Amino acid sequence: MTFANRTFLAILFVTALLAAPLCRAQTATPNTATKSAAAPESDTQKKNTLAYIDLMRRNVRQDKAEIMGSVMALSAADAAKFWPIYADYDAQLTKLNDQRVEIIKEYAQNYNDMTDQKADELMQKALSYQQQREELLVSTYGKMKQALGAITAARFAQVEHQLLLIIDLQIDSALPVVGQAS
Repeated sequence: MTFANRTFLAILFVTALLAAPLCRAQTATPNTATKSAAAPESDTQKKNTLAYIDLMRRNVRQDKAEIMGSVMALSAADAAKFWPIYADYDAQLTKLNDQRVEIIKEYAQNYNDMTDQKADELMQKALSYQQQREELLVSTYGKMKQALGAITAARFAQVEHQLLLIIDLQIDSALPVVGQAS
């Protein structure tokens, strides 16, 4: 699989995982991957891709919430406390994930002409993203613990962490390693 195809698939996958509505930065992704296509095909392919991404994003959001809901097994009273905290967490995570999409797009744009300076810049951005995401999970754990107790909060943090690891593995495995042009 060529680098362009792998990168496009990775970006498509990342975009599908994000739960927020499509923003203008994400709609540029299909343009990059379809530049060489004929103009009419490009427009059609772009519209189809955006529709597919939108559909996948809604399904992933629903699936993640369903997984969380089934594992959490909350009473009605606890659910009334849990879901608003989770919704706030999810909204903040979505903003962070928008940063991740931008990092991947920048990585793709610079992959063939990567310099030490650009590699370091991208790594610093990626590490900052990871740190912010971890801090968000820690903060949300604290809110859950205060509202629902440590066991329920730990269950949330454990399940969320596992889901994030799976998502990270799928995204990272689709991206080529820097300095190993294919």
